[in-house]
Amino acid sequence: MPAVFSELVVDANDVPALAEFWRRVLEWEVTVHGEDIELTASDGSLPTILFQPVPEGKAVKNRLHIDVSPAIGSDQESELARLLALGAKPADIGQGEAGWHVLTDPEGNEFCLLRTPK
Repeated sequence: MPAVFSELVVDANDVPALAEFWRRVLEWEVTVHGEDIELTASDGSLPTILFQPVPEGKAVKNRLHIDVSPAIGSDQESELARLLALGAKPADIGQGEAGWHVLTDPEGNEFCLLRTPK
């Protein structure tokens, strides 16, 4: 029997602010566990995302990152505008001309906006 990917843990300097950014990106539910904040898909599916406080800031490129795609009925251009309005910033990590956008969240964590699903 394989393991189940149940949770992604994200270190944060400002847990409430970073969790709120990702809540708005994903439109997921929030649960507070002391200083930690967990986001869960509204249908209860896994994985969840847990934000936990750490004292140090981000220093290097992430070795693991989140990819998001536009929802059905949306497109990459519209979703890019929405993510930028929420506070995402464009990032250049050497991706060149790609069919996706590399962005950073408010704490500088890289994530990708993929193409419109077919």
